[in-house]
Amino acid sequence: MKKIIVAIDSFKGSIPSSGANHAAAKGIKKVFPECEVDEITIADGGEGMLNLLLTGTNGKRINVKAHDPLNRIINTTYGLSGDGKIALIEMAGISGLPLLKESERNPWLTTSYGTGELIAHALNNGCRNFIIGIGGSATNDCGLGMLQALGYNFLDKYGKEQGTGGQIMSKVVTIDTTHVIPALKESKFTVACDVNNPLYGKTGAAYVYAKQKGADEITIKRLDQGLKNIAKITKEQIGKDITIPGTGAAGGMGAAFLGFLNASLKSGIQLSLELSHFQERAKNADFIITGEGRADKQSIMGKVPDGVLNKARPLNIPVIVIAGSVTDLELLNKAGFAGIFSITNSPMSLKDAMDPEITQSNITNSVTQICTLIKFFTK
Repeated sequence: MKKIIVAIDSFKGSIPSSGANHAAAKGIKKVFPECEVDEITIADGGEGMLNLLLTGTNGKRINVKAHDPLNRIINTTYGLSGDGKIALIEMAGISGLPLLKESERNPWLTTSYGTGELIAHALNNGCRNFIIGIGGSATNDCGLGMLQALGYNFLDKYGKEQGTGGQIMSKVVTIDTTHVIPALKESKFTVACDVNNPLYGKTGAAYVYAKQKGADEITIKRLDQGLKNIAKITKEQIGKDITIPGTGAAGGMGAAFLGFLNASLKSGIQLSLELSHFQERAKNADFIITGEGRADKQSIMGKVPDGVLNKARPLNIPVIVIAGSVTDLELLNKAGFAGIFSITNSPMSLKDAMDPEITQSNITNSVTQICTLIKFFTK
């Protein structure tokens, strides 16, 4: 082997993209010590997106305090591009699932308010251009929390202002724009989505993603009804259709950006691949290793493995996927991956499997075995 590309997404709640890449590179070097290994930090709009954007724009971090998904004030950051013109925001860092204990996950209550606070802070400091990664959210509130932080009010049939969380969506009858921050009218938003789901329905935000955010079946149904209500009200009062593919990202954040902030929705993985010059770096590679914490049918719906495979296919480079757990294997095989492997090769608890040291060790060991097999057949 002369050249191998490693472009693995973060293993959520365990290690970042760079950590996963480094562990895989270590496994490669054990078998192919002379091989060139190019580690490409990558993200699909969720965890790690801010680091990628900062690197790609030579930016700096801005430290602020804002509300987490359960309305607790925490320290967080957003980015400012090197030329000072673009605010760079990662939703996962303030409204993300990794900020909550498993027992705290509940999209009926969680809010995207903190993401709106970061936008407002950047607006107050003169920014009018934004790139925002909205993957990895803990919310399913259709972005209403974010919009509330920007001055929108959502009223029920009695004209009463509503609180926060997914629970308010079905109650909304009126959208009050009286106190919206004026600078939003002259601002431009590019939103990096990690999925292409519609807002509601069986393939929408609630039915596909709310369970992993802590919702039970009854809550999922109620959240879906709430999303449908917001789409109806937005169409009637704002004049925007927020039901196109991609608006179901981050519990409906894509819909909020499209309908209220005139944003352009862009594939997070495509933006990531462009910033990292993936196509150019992948030329002449013998194979590519990608992956994420969980490989399933979502992996071929705009996630990192899907984006990497689409870039590699015209170059005729085989792509291997590694993941902490693997389901929907038949679908993944049909997508065209050269192989899909779980790094968890012995019984262990979820807590142990997500321990950063164990995850890195499992990645290294699994990649070593994969490369050993490849070496046997390429002698």
